[in-house]
Amino acid sequence: MRANYKVELASGVFLLIGIAALVWLATAATDFGQDIGDDTYTLSARFQDVADLRPGSPVKIGGVTIGKVESITLDPVSFEAVVSMSIATRYNEIPSDTGAAILTSGVLGDRYLGLEPGGAPDVLQDGDEMFITQSAFVLEQVIGKFIFSAGSEDGTE
Repeated sequence: MRANYKVELASGVFLLIGIAALVWLATAATDFGQDIGDDTYTLSARFQDVADLRPGSPVKIGGVTIGKVESITLDPVSFEAVVSMSIATRYNEIPSDTGAAILTSGVLGDRYLGLEPGGAPDVLQDGDEMFITQSAFVLEQVIGKFIFSAGSEDGTE
């Protein structure tokens, strides 16, 4: 009876450690609890395709999180996705010719907004819009184009 108790106790401890590891992995993989502070300013950018970018996704420059995506709306005239982002005010020296691209991070394929600063002397202000953008790379579209173009290489279309 005593040996059975030790096995059950060891199994329980192992199970608790496994659950704790899964909780840690889930929070680490989603940047849970990442805080940029309350002192922010707003920028926006337009994209043809935002793929799986979501509100709350990080905004990064050189891998450093400087803000987060606040909202994603559809422009009813141009049918472009308008991404509004909050940037921490301590990063208020972003050049006006900065480009924005939707990138993928990690094994799970989480999307984030990556900014690539330009060299303009003037800086982005609260409410400004970035005009240099690159939409998300959607693997399914690329595979579809490759498959359909491979069939037409023999000259018969």
